[in-house]
Amino acid sequence: MGSTRRSFTEEYKASAVGLVLDDGHSIAETARNIGVHEMTLGKWVKKARDSSGKRPEKPLSESEREELIRLREEVKHARMEAEFAKKVASWFAKDQR
Repeated sequence: MGSTRRSFTEEYKASAVGLVLDDGHSIAETARNIGVHEMTLGKWVKKARDSSGKRPEKPLSESEREELIRLREEVKHARMEAEFAKKVASWFAKDQR
């Protein structure tokens, strides 16, 4: 008794991988929904990640999160100062005329 091996088109694989990588669905959930073994889909996703050159993002640590918040505040403050400087410069330019 021989086993039948299913084959999938590249478009089908890309669509399934897109559900995991782009839409954020889990591999297990997606595999169940499309009728593919979880290991098979996992291999497709791993291959896509490796070929794209993207490293999987890991969550920020607490210190990194605090630094990100601090830096965002600094950028916001710097932008406000730049806007103020532009307004002052235009005001002085009008006064000179």
